[in-house]
Amino acid sequence: MSGQIQTPGPMLASPRCGARTRRGGSCRAPAVRGKTRCRMHGGAKGSGAPRANRNARKHGRFAGDAIAERRQIRALLGEVRKLLEGMK
Repeated sequence: MSGQIQTPGPMLASPRCGARTRRGGSCRAPAVRGKTRCRMHGGAKGSGAPRANRNARKHGRFAGDAIAERRQIRALLGEVRKLLEGMK
């Protein structure tokens, strides 16, 4: 050994990572200071998505104009259905 006194107290008392494992339990690693995750689950410096995440912009499906367009299409389809029901 290195000659240092090993005290596991602070390590055991530190807050734990809030991530879930594949088996459903929680991660037992200590959380990074000031964060809720351990270094392996996103607590490390520089981890996570960049600011103004451009990686998430893969399509415009959830853009405001696309949502408005889908609402108009649904309204038109509803009117057409009513019109067809009235013709029967």
